[in-house]
Amino acid sequence: MSKTSEERSLLVLENYIGGKFVSCRSYIDSYDPSTGEVYCKVPDSGKEEVDAAVAAAKEAFPEWSACSPEQRAKILHKLADLIEANLEEFAQAESKDQGKTITAARTVDIPRAAYNFRFFSTSMLHHTTDCSPMDHMGCLNYTVRCPVGVAGLISPWNLPLYLLTWKIAPAIAAGNTVVAKPSEMTSVTAWMLCKLMQQAGVPPGVVNVVFGSGPRAGDALVSHPEVPLISFTGSTATAQRITERSAPYCKKLSLELGGKNPAIIFADADLDQCIETTVRSSFLNQGEVCLCTSRIYVERSIYSAFLERFVAAAKKWKTGVPSDPSSKNGALISKEHLEKVRSYIALAKSEGGIIHCGEGLDKLDLPQRNKSGYFMPTTVITGISDSSRVMQEEIFGPVTCISPFDTEDEAVARGNGVRYGLSATVWSKDVGKVHRVAQQLQAGLVWTNCWLVRDLNLPFGGMKNSGVGREGGKDSYHFFTEVKSITIKH
Repeated sequence: MSKTSEERSLLVLENYIGGKFVSCRSYIDSYDPSTGEVYCKVPDSGKEEVDAAVAAAKEAFPEWSACSPEQRAKILHKLADLIEANLEEFAQAESKDQGKTITAARTVDIPRAAYNFRFFSTSMLHHTTDCSPMDHMGCLNYTVRCPVGVAGLISPWNLPLYLLTWKIAPAIAAGNTVVAKPSEMTSVTAWMLCKLMQQAGVPPGVVNVVFGSGPRAGDALVSHPEVPLISFTGSTATAQRITERSAPYCKKLSLELGGKNPAIIFADADLDQCIETTVRSSFLNQGEVCLCTSRIYVERSIYSAFLERFVAAAKKWKTGVPSDPSSKNGALISKEHLEKVRSYIALAKSEGGIIHCGEGLDKLDLPQRNKSGYFMPTTVITGISDSSRVMQEEIFGPVTCISPFDTEDEAVARGNGVRYGLSATVWSKDVGKVHRVAQQLQAGLVWTNCWLVRDLNLPFGGMKNSGVGREGGKDSYHFFTEVKSITIKH
């Protein structure tokens, strides 16, 4: 049967196993979120492909782990150089595949992907191990750290290359080999990265990428007996499944999960800076960032002034075609996700919530070819109870809820009143207050008078249902290595 011209023009991805591109028997449709049309075919890999990738990674491990950290660092630097040399091509692909604006891909996602390789290539050279003499016993104790083996890495669809490289870079810098599975909805930039591996000098089998869905490819990877370590970023529900499937093998797990992040805004906050930053923290990347602010608690004396100014600023946060440089937000990832986000707006309305702008109120002005895209305007809601699902569950869209509070203790208690604990922001000029509140908030990251300022040396991860473990400079080094204590009697 001959293929139609439309089928011939589709981008068809291949798995990358043992340094070679390998085609797959069946494929999954991948959509352009800004048009709602299929534009790419992603391998629908299963156990067979994962087994082949694990075998290739296992075979490459002895030689790669025996390389000096400096040799590995050189290769990571070269990968960073190659990403930067192809930045525009990567940015265009990420924007088309994910729905995010070209500006976000160009200025945030792709530069950070290159920096992940740059950062971990050098940070791995600076860690030291422990030494403890016991002279009275005639013994010297010291520790060594060695790579774990084959690392299974599963990355999400919201920051595709950014979060994939956040895992690959420390894993291979520490001497492990990897089998990575990006989201089947956003696989293109991972496939493009594979094309640079040989050029950068990455030996065959050190980095393997298997494309496919969670239930097939992901499941085969996390339950593989020869993958001793899993790093996953995604939903809490998927993490529970990963924990169950990996439990019989006592694997090391790092799970970076959802958030329902509060902003606590006191009356003495610098409102100009606070509103500008909180609009960004609520809506950046269509609100599809695990660190986005979705619950804003404002001290009652400034509540009405804050609300009026925040809504006005939110309306100016333009949602439009991703390729338009003036767009601040692009399209949501999928039709199903758009419907899920809309369902929370409908729930808020049914519970008596007030929609101040956005979904159902503001019409988007989109070109004809984008009318079926998954766009949603920035939406601000008030009048919702803290016990509502709208305030308790991660929506992961351009939606934020605002509520007044009276006392510091009340703000902290309400900030902590969800099952998540990833991040929080606090706004006040009172130094004592920001320290006090930051210490009491149950969150892995707390920003005061700013948002998303990241030092990659510091631990990243969440409390409660927002995850298990931490990644970042030393934490990634510890996660991607095993420590061994050695005692020498002399």
